[in-house]
Amino acid sequence: MLPELGQVLLALALLVALLQGTLPLAGAQRGNAAWMAVARPAAYAQLLLVGGAFAILTWAFVSQDFSVRYVAINSNSLLPLVYRYTAVWGSHEGSLLLWTLVLACWNAAVALCSRQLPTPVVARVLGVMGIVAIGFLAFLIFTSNPFIRLLPAAAEGRDLNPLLQDPGMVIHPPMQYVGWAGFSVPFAFAIAALLDGRIDARWLRWTRPWTNVAWAFLTVGIALGSWWAYSELGWGGWWFWDPVENSAFMPWLAGAALIHSQAVTEKRGSFAGWTLLLAIATFSLSLMGTFLVRSGVLTSVHAFAADPARGLFILVFLSLIIGGSLLLYALRAGRLAPGAGFQPASRETLLLLNNLLLASACAMILLGTLYPLLADALGLGKISVGPPYFGLLFFVLMAPLVALVPFGPLTRWQRDQPSRVVAMLLPWLGVAAGIGVAAYFTAPQGPWKTAFGVAGAAWIALGTLRFVWSRLRNSGRMTAEMWGMTLAHLGIGVFLAGALLVEAQNVQREVALKPGQSLQVGRHTFVFKGVDQQQGPNYLSDRGHVQVLRDGRELVLLHPEKRAYASGGQVMTEAAIRPGVTGDVYVALGESLGDGAWAVRVHIKPFVRWIWAGAALMALGGLVTATDRRFRRLPEDKST
Repeated sequence: MLPELGQVLLALALLVALLQGTLPLAGAQRGNAAWMAVARPAAYAQLLLVGGAFAILTWAFVSQDFSVRYVAINSNSLLPLVYRYTAVWGSHEGSLLLWTLVLACWNAAVALCSRQLPTPVVARVLGVMGIVAIGFLAFLIFTSNPFIRLLPAAAEGRDLNPLLQDPGMVIHPPMQYVGWAGFSVPFAFAIAALLDGRIDARWLRWTRPWTNVAWAFLTVGIALGSWWAYSELGWGGWWFWDPVENSAFMPWLAGAALIHSQAVTEKRGSFAGWTLLLAIATFSLSLMGTFLVRSGVLTSVHAFAADPARGLFILVFLSLIIGGSLLLYALRAGRLAPGAGFQPASRETLLLLNNLLLASACAMILLGTLYPLLADALGLGKISVGPPYFGLLFFVLMAPLVALVPFGPLTRWQRDQPSRVVAMLLPWLGVAAGIGVAAYFTAPQGPWKTAFGVAGAAWIALGTLRFVWSRLRNSGRMTAEMWGMTLAHLGIGVFLAGALLVEAQNVQREVALKPGQSLQVGRHTFVFKGVDQQQGPNYLSDRGHVQVLRDGRELVLLHPEKRAYASGGQVMTEAAIRPGVTGDVYVALGESLGDGAWAVRVHIKPFVRWIWAGAALMALGGLVTATDRRFRRLPEDKST
């Protein structure tokens, strides 16, 4: 009876969402306090109901209830316990239920933490979030019900996709969903502001930490997805501009622009209309990511469903949410009061350039992702847009942003003397340039990428630390917001160094080796010891043994694998990696070539871990910024 109870809970959650999405908005419009008071209890009830349904589905996996179709398709009796939990979101229906649960958590968190805000504002915000929840719950119930029964029950399940039987998939989807769904909060505040016809300085300040937290979680989710692809797929890459990767990266870029734009609007009153538009765009891109992953229009290792009915439902839902929001913006944005003016030499100008570059990069990725789909739909033929397009244009757009990063914190609001900031940073620019020149002449390969990576990272790090030193010298303290900004900017530098150095210095060899044969790659020697078979919990593994020596001394014994899964017979590559601060040694086992010989793929990946270390610093910066006590002290009521 538990699956039936799960369906009942989702139906009740939809009814509660209907109440939350209608009564509070109508109450705010009419001044009806009783209707507005429905918002908070409805948000809490929705979390309890969706959480109960999620717990029931989780128990169905843990207890191996193969009478539930979704469980029978995505699990079997040999699946290890930890992957029974992650199998809950291992396919379309469960991942959508997780999305809905995360959205309900944000919903309840806003209800709980918004008691300082005016009741009409809270009613509008929670009402908008209720409307979003209606769409997801209706999608779950009518097209993606995870509780459908099998009659008779299956004797055995098919198994979870072997690609998803990886530690990275335990936390990657939840982190990414927390980020995507979290952008519903600034989106709801933007719609509330447009409905009210003004931006209240009190709740504008209140919404900033929510944006930072959502962006931080999305950063972690994207980084974990990159790490999963690097360690699980066996090709040694960390980013391929896959359409589904892009669907997560676009709201990340828009969210980064939103964070900076919100700071200008809250502190100076400028960019008000642009901030609202960015809030709408960021959440719209998050919803579009859901559409791309689940509609079947993409072919990707990350994509789930291929059901036209589901795709049509999401397309209609997206059209209503995005189209309705943009229409409301077009009708109401002109009523917002203009913000304070500023001079060309000011922090506002630099943040405006920041926003334009980030928005342009986002638009470029959106065009490259959707153009092949549109061309195919219009009968213009199959068109592929790949890394050469994305890589070149992204570099062109981000290079100016990297150059401007150190100037922003040191430049004053409204008006400044350019010569003052240049004098502060010029010596450090010289140091960064000198480091870049040295890197160019000492790089064993890829000198230009090496030089740009090292010089850019040094420039950002030195310029950011110059701000910290200047701030501590002048005022003796840094706020949490400033520390968060510092960490995020340093993270950009660390990421930049890792991304460009691994692209420039990566060495790859693919050879056929018999037991006892070796391969020399730079300072490293790889000795192939052979392959044996081992039985895993739900697979049979051909387990290789590769001894790695550096400068003649043993470094590590690696064990790359080829796993044949018992259910379905899928064969997966499990790379063996020796991680290091200055680089990874990466070995993957290819196909058996007969007579004891195997294809072996070897990579030397310098500084690849700096990519994820930089992402971790950026995420930490977003979380630290959200803790600033100033966000919990609401200013006087000043509207824009």
